[in-house]
Amino acid sequence: MPQLMRTSNPALNDRIFRGVPYASGETMTLQGTVNRTGILLLCAMATAAWTWHLAMSPESAAAVVPLMWVGLLGGLVFALVTSFKPAWSPVTAPIYALLEGLALGGISAAFEVRFPGIPIEAVCLTFGTLLVLLLAYSARIFRVTQKFRLGVVAATGAIMLFYVVEMVLGLFHIHLGAVNGSGAIGIGFSLVIVGVAALNLVLDFDFIERGAMAGAPKYMEWYGAFGLMVTLVWLYLEMLRLLAKLQRRD
Repeated sequence: MPQLMRTSNPALNDRIFRGVPYASGETMTLQGTVNRTGILLLCAMATAAWTWHLAMSPESAAAVVPLMWVGLLGGLVFALVTSFKPAWSPVTAPIYALLEGLALGGISAAFEVRFPGIPIEAVCLTFGTLLVLLLAYSARIFRVTQKFRLGVVAATGAIMLFYVVEMVLGLFHIHLGAVNGSGAIGIGFSLVIVGVAALNLVLDFDFIERGAMAGAPKYMEWYGAFGLMVTLVWLYLEMLRLLAKLQRRD
C-alpha cells in the first residue's frame, strides 16, 4: 500500500496502515466513513443525554460521578484497544463512543450548573468548526503539505506534553494559575489549543481520504470514524474550557 501521511491524532497515523493489505472485497469509502461517524456520534449523544438527565435530577445526581469514571476509564481502555487493533474497530469503536458519552454528559452537566448555556454553545461551535473545515478542505482551501503536517504534529505533541507536566505538578499541589485562569494569558492559551485541535480535523480528513484512495479494508471506515471522534471530543472539551474562561471574565 502506498505510504500515507502522518497525523498528530494518535488514532490516525501512518503506522496503522503499515502491513494492511489491499482489500480483496469491499474497500473503505468516504461515504462509508461519514456514515460510521454519524453512528458513533449518535451513540455518544445517547449516553451523554442519559448522564445529563441523571445529573439534572436531584434524586439521581449522585449516580453520575461513578458513571463518569466508568466512561473515562472505559473509554481510555477501548481507545487503546482500537488503536492497536484496528480490525476490531467495528465493535470497539461504538463501545468507545458509548463510554465517552457517559463522561461527556456528566462533564457537560457540571459546566451547565456553573455556567448556564455553555455546553450547547460548545456543541454548536464544535460542529460549526467541523462543517467549516470540511467545506474548506473539500474546496481545497487547505493544502495539507508535509510542513503543515509536521507543524500540527509538533504543536499537538507539545500540548499533550504540557498536560502531562501539569498533571504531575498537580500531584505536588503546584497549579499554573495564569494558564488556567480567565486572564489574557489563560484565554490566549485556550484559543491556541482550540486552533490546534481544529487543525487536527484537517489532518484527519486528509488521512481518511488517502485511506479510501489506497483501497484500505472496509473495517477501516470504522477506524477512520473512531479517529475523527477522538479529535471531536478533544475539540469539544477545549471549547468548554475556553467558554468557561470567557464567562468568568464577565
